[in-house]
Amino acid sequence: MLDHEGADVSDAKGDRPRGGLLMGRPFGVPVYVTPTWFLIAALITWIFGGQIDLVLPGLGRARYLVALFFAVAFYASVLIHELAHTVVALRLGLPVRRIQLQFFGGVSEIEKEAETAGREFWLAFAGPLLSLVLGGVFLLGLQAVRTDTVPGVLLAALMLSNFVVAVFNLLPGLPLDGGRILRAAVWRLTGNPMTGTVAAAWAGRALAVLVLVGMPAWASRTGASESTASVLTDAVLGAVLAAIIWNGAGSSVRVARLREHLPELRARSLARPAVAVAADTPLAEALRQLELVGARGLVIVDGAGEPVALVRENAVRGIPEHRRPWTAAGALARALEPGLRIPADLVGEELLDRLRADPAPEYLVVEADGSMLGVLAAVDVEQAFALAMSGRSPVPEPSNA
Repeated sequence: MLDHEGADVSDAKGDRPRGGLLMGRPFGVPVYVTPTWFLIAALITWIFGGQIDLVLPGLGRARYLVALFFAVAFYASVLIHELAHTVVALRLGLPVRRIQLQFFGGVSEIEKEAETAGREFWLAFAGPLLSLVLGGVFLLGLQAVRTDTVPGVLLAALMLSNFVVAVFNLLPGLPLDGGRILRAAVWRLTGNPMTGTVAAAWAGRALAVLVLVGMPAWASRTGASESTASVLTDAVLGAVLAAIIWNGAGSSVRVARLREHLPELRARSLARPAVAVAADTPLAEALRQLELVGARGLVIVDGAGEPVALVRENAVRGIPEHRRPWTAAGALARALEPGLRIPADLVGEELLDRLRADPAPEYLVVEADGSMLGVLAAVDVEQAFALAMSGRSPVPEPSNA
């Protein structure tokens, strides 16, 4: 449905969305249902229950149980749609952080971009294709039952809803699957993925305006046979859907610009020059040595000169100047665990993945031979990440203790 790729320096893989319920891990990918799903499930139950009463008036209140079953079955179809994207992504070697079922369908959070326009096409087309297949399966099932029965009504509704999902998602505008197909086409023609993203994003914004204007207009044209509440509901849903599409299109451009600049995120260039001191060195003396050579990181070494800990910048700031001569630098340090050693040659997403795996304020950057290059501060990476998001070169500003 509304698929997108995600990249966030502060978000760990598989983090539970706020309030989300873990439903399972098909293919190793966590599937969450967010609280907004219960709102849409209730809305579908209410609206569809009223429609069932027109076809099967003898059901009484049981029609709402049938409508609830449809809501659950429909979102099971949405999950299958998302799993199609997930399976293709995994086959292409693209990690999938999670799948979310929410108010307007589902979201597959694919962490990396397809390497070619052709792979992008198949990654996007897999979901609508499977929705079309599901619609065909329900159509075949419909041939075996009467349409004026509960199974007939459910099969007809599931057939129609899956066809609608497929057609809607094929509309050419990001963040819909059709937008990603358009992006792949423009990418293939121009050889530039960013050009494809911009073109598909503007198409998505045009689609958002069309939905915003079109849904209320359609509701007003059919208003003679619908209640005022139903027409108003269509208008509100149109506005919400238009906002989601508009914001999703803008987010797609921001993520594409970020990925364009991610190769500029290099551990080597972001590392702060560092000074090695013994654990019992007074903090005032350690800071004097920093200032003397223009360094910005403090590393605690043992008697053999091997790094064993990193002095925490925030802890240094918390020590008043009059106490610094009497405070040992080692008292403000964090032991150098294996995850806090970062190879100097890490770049882009590999660097971000490494930092997500072991969150910390500082890391020791080492050369291939194990020698110390400097200290990498998470705040510098976050600043560089923000600059990359804005489309500027991710060069961090100095940050002194």
